[in-house]
Amino acid sequence: MVFLHGYLSSPDSFFYQKEFFARDFEVFAPSFKGFGDNLGMEKPYSLSDYVLELKEYFYKYNIFFPHVVAHSFGARVVLKALYDQPDFVDKLVLTGSAGLKPKITLKKRVKKATFSLLKRVVKREKLKMFYSKDYLALDSVMKESFKLIVAENLDYTLSSIKRPTFIVFGREDKETPLYMAKRFNENIKNSRLLIIENAGHYCFIDKPHKFNQEVREFLLS
Repeated sequence: MVFLHGYLSSPDSFFYQKEFFARDFEVFAPSFKGFGDNLGMEKPYSLSDYVLELKEYFYKYNIFFPHVVAHSFGARVVLKALYDQPDFVDKLVLTGSAGLKPKITLKKRVKKATFSLLKRVVKREKLKMFYSKDYLALDSVMKESFKLIVAENLDYTLSSIKRPTFIVFGREDKETPLYMAKRFNENIKNSRLLIIENAGHYCFIDKPHKFNQEVREFLLS
C-alpha cells in the first residue's frame, strides 16, 4: 500500500500508520518533489508533473494496483491520476482531501475584492495578511507551483472513480471542511464516509487508533 502526504508535509506524517499497516501490507511512502527528502525543485511543478512523478515511483518500485491512502494534497495527485488511468489503484482512502472547488463565502468575496483594490496601489510584500501561511513559507519556485496546483479544481474527476473508496475526515478539519467530505461522498459512487470526532485535518495523527482500525477493516474487507 502507498501513503501520499499533504502539502508542506512529508511521509513522516504517517508515523502512526506505517508500522501498523506493515503487519498486513508492504508499505511505501514517497516524498513528493519539494518536500521531505525530495527537496530542490528546478521548475514549478503542476499537478500533472506530480502525477508523472508518482507513476515513475510506482514503476521504479514495481508497484502495481496498490491500495492508496492519500492526505490533502496527496489526494489531488491520486484523483488526477485515476481520471487518466481508472485502474491506477485498488482501494482508495481519502483523508482531509483537497482538490474540490471551495465555497465562496461573503467574507472571502470581501477579502478578494479588497486585495484586488489594494494591489493596484500597495506593494505586494505589504499585503502578506492576504496570503496563506503555506504560501508565505515557500520559495519563489514553489510559490509558482502552488499557484498552478490550487488553480486546478478536480470536481470533474469524482464521477469517473470506480474503485472502492473510503473517505475519512476529522470533524474539526478547518483546512478541508466537512462540506468537502460530503461532496466527495456524494459524487464518488458507492463510497463510504467516516467522520472522526475530536480530530482535525490530520485525523490520522489526532486519532491514530480509530483511523488505523477503520482503514484496516476497509482494506481487508
